[in-house]
Amino acid sequence: MQIKREDIIKKFPWLIENNKKYIISSSYDGVICASFLNHFLNWELVGYYDFESLWISGDSFNFKEEIIWVDLNILPIKGRAIGGHIVSYNNQIPKGFSSSCNPNCIANLSSSDFKFKYPFSTIIFLLWLHNIYVNANNESKFSILHADDVWLKFQKYNQNCSLWSKTLTNYNWESLFDGTTTKTFEKNIVENFYPFYDKSGFTNTDGKIYSKFYNTKSKQLCINPDWDEDSILNLSNYFAEILGWTPFKLPDIAKRIDGTKHKVNLSHVKEIGLDNFIKKNKIFSYAITSSKILSYTVFKKMKKNPIQ
Repeated sequence: MQIKREDIIKKFPWLIENNKKYIISSSYDGVICASFLNHFLNWELVGYYDFESLWISGDSFNFKEEIIWVDLNILPIKGRAIGGHIVSYNNQIPKGFSSSCNPNCIANLSSSDFKFKYPFSTIIFLLWLHNIYVNANNESKFSILHADDVWLKFQKYNQNCSLWSKTLTNYNWESLFDGTTTKTFEKNIVENFYPFYDKSGFTNTDGKIYSKFYNTKSKQLCINPDWDEDSILNLSNYFAEILGWTPFKLPDIAKRIDGTKHKVNLSHVKEIGLDNFIKKNKIFSYAITSSKILSYTVFKKMKKNPIQ
């Protein structure tokens, strides 16, 4: 299968439009996407979502149906999002996702297809979609490949990464991945980039993947906007320095809406059907995180979803 950017743009034209308002995942991938969208499309960041709590600016409710959700998957029918989780179960995709761009849905991948799951980050999908390249130096490359542990996925799941490089057509993938699977590149990460990211506050938790040569565990960033604004600002300025992307303005957060996050075995979902399970539990967002588990968020204290 081949996915062409012109087909994506035709179906989701808002992905290339200017001056949109958007919410990002509270992660490294979300922040680097914010830098990209601010610099190239002049989008305005209005909030964050960590799959449990939602932080939004004061005037967000005035245009809630216009908000685009980046590095996220949400269910409300009018919600537009771009994200890379598996959301289809038994080849069923809830109608709420029809307005959202998800490479796994485009490739018709379901809960039984995890070995073929989209392996890259949202920022890489945006780079491909807009046919934009980064500087060839290792620091610039790593800033991109660090998002969602892509450099490690390219080591561990190289066959699937190569498959997706061919699936997403007309892009110079060699420019991005050249040399990244070598011991020299990994040594630079272990001795230089990871220590710098740790010191700078660009990482604060461990991931699940171990590297090939030095058995180093992946590092990630989970942001709480209540107290991590300095980390967000520092990251934005760092991307401006090494990628040349204009720093974005932080949103003036006026409200935090707390939801509850749950996990359920997919066998239970199968008993009543995915659509019925979603309606019964009034699910706002979810992701199938393995072939057996569905993780979802609800906002029980609200009579309806926070953007409806």
